[in-house]
Amino acid sequence: MEAKQGARVAIVLGGSGGIGSAVAGRLAADGMCVMVHFAGSGERADQVVKVITEAGGSACAAGGDIADEEAMAALFSEAERHFGGIDVVVNAAGIMLLSPVAELDLADLDRMHRINIRGTFVVSQLAARKLRPGGALINFSSSVTRLQQPEYAAYAASKAAVEPLTMILARELRGRDITVNAVAPGPTVTPLFLAGKSEELVVRTAQAAPLGRLGTPADIAETVAFLAGPARWVNGQVVYVNGGIA
Repeated sequence: MEAKQGARVAIVLGGSGGIGSAVAGRLAADGMCVMVHFAGSGERADQVVKVITEAGGSACAAGGDIADEEAMAALFSEAERHFGGIDVVVNAAGIMLLSPVAELDLADLDRMHRINIRGTFVVSQLAARKLRPGGALINFSSSVTRLQQPEYAAYAASKAAVEPLTMILARELRGRDITVNAVAPGPTVTPLFLAGKSEELVVRTAQAAPLGRLGTPADIAETVAFLAGPARWVNGQVVYVNGGIA
């Protein structure tokens, strides 16, 4: 579906995932045209687009390797061609591979480094070049950077790298009227979080939060929508969205 006249345009990397799909839907509900990115099968992305368009919104899907600068440049160019420009970039793409440090397969470390760090850098670089005045870039860190949980060292390290990148880029874009922030979700009910966890561990994790529950993708999308829209005086920050768990 084509862009609505005067609508802001958002690219949601990882838009077919648990949190990404909620973000895409929320931004569309706020009146934005949304490009829903996927890395593997496009079926879930197509479903997100279908939900948005059936509700009267504008959306399309596009695939590509987030760490491949040529693939991402093509995706950004397609968003510009399809919708007329880019106002918001949300990078919700990432992978989480858990292991004690002593047992970690270094190939897993390399995979997380490539997607979570290089991928964030590629997307941030393109956003810095392409976002229109009044735009916003929202990267994703994680609350595990502050929790010191066993088995999360490599993942936490890959997400911790996102934070200085985000804060420095916000200062490099001085004078452009573009905000750059990161959100750092806590435990959130998504397939990525639930994979390999016992019911007992999930319950124990939920009880660790003062609010007594796990986060939902909608909780995270609410904060992203704030940073993507009205939060023009929030810039160069990492916002921890975790119900007080850390």
